[in-house]
Amino acid sequence: MTQWKAKRGANELGARVISSIFLAAIAVVVTWYGGIAFSLFWGVVAAAILWEWSRMSSYRLSWVMLGAFYTGIFLLAMIWLRNTPYGLFAIFWLLAIIWSADIAAYFSGRAIGGPKLWPSVSPRKTWSGAIAGTVAGVVAGLTFIWSIGLALSAFHVIITFIMVVAAQLGDLMESAVKRHFGVKDSSHLIPGHGGAMDRCDSLVAASVVALLIGVARAVNAPAEGLLAW
Repeated sequence: MTQWKAKRGANELGARVISSIFLAAIAVVVTWYGGIAFSLFWGVVAAAILWEWSRMSSYRLSWVMLGAFYTGIFLLAMIWLRNTPYGLFAIFWLLAIIWSADIAAYFSGRAIGGPKLWPSVSPRKTWSGAIAGTVAGVVAGLTFIWSIGLALSAFHVIITFIMVVAAQLGDLMESAVKRHFGVKDSSHLIPGHGGAMDRCDSLVAASVVALLIGVARAVNAPAEGLLAW
């Protein structure tokens, strides 16, 4: 039984890694090109999330409408940020933060273990994973900002930390929705990850918060307002 569990765990990890690399490559390419390719890709992702959300809720009208709002603001945030000055950098910055935090949280949580973060909502998440993910996300975000030639400031530390927290809260919110409907994964579209909603929950929350911060500083150039302090 132990060997079977170990083999199954290795297979799941392998599928997770392969899926992550494939999806990350597509996200990087469409972000680089922007325009219609970017909008179409994230439009398809948003549609998949809405389908998963609606399916989980058994297509109840109130939940479908809530899901439409959830996916709509996500798509709006991604397209609005990308199609403004500094937009390319803003999206890559978000992806760097979220991917780094996710990877660090996953492996640190497994290796260190310890007290659960919110066991009634997400039994696998631990405080050790959350802390490691936060540190990794902040370091990745600040490193990216420095790499594009912007002088780092205290504001960059603050907004990067806010992005990591928003991403983790988005993950927990999605877990709460799944727990409410008694499902483990939103779907089985992505091997090793579940569904599009499972994979993008952190990005949904972080992108919306990023847009709000950017708009508050520069309504016509939210990505620049987000990064240029």
